[in-house]
Amino acid sequence: MTDWIFPFLCGLGASVISAWGVGGGTLLLLVMTLFLGVDQRTAQGINLLFFLPTAVSALVCHWKNGYLDKPTLKAAVPPAVILALAGAWAATALDVELLRKPFGVYLLLSGVSLVWPGKKKGGKAS
Repeated sequence: MTDWIFPFLCGLGASVISAWGVGGGTLLLLVMTLFLGVDQRTAQGINLLFFLPTAVSALVCHWKNGYLDKPTLKAAVPPAVILALAGAWAATALDVELLRKPFGVYLLLSGVSLVWPGKKKGGKAS
């Protein structure tokens, strides 16, 4: 009966953290794989579903307010689509154990970059 409470609270917490601009989806991935026993591929799929509505609404808001740089979009979108397709293929074609360590390193480096941000060109911390 109460098996849904912990996953619900984790999702709620990740939503709140995401609204603050922190990577709530990344935290949700960790909770799902480490504490809830969810397979990594399934957790990544859930994370993507968690992210897509937020990304679409942010894109629409930025478009309406004129915050999108169209030349940058034209340059970035084609390689992003190709690399996303390659990543999707790799995620389904390769063994989960092979992907687990590089993904863990990525999460670790992401966390470190949040705790110790790099310096901007002007010499001030970001």
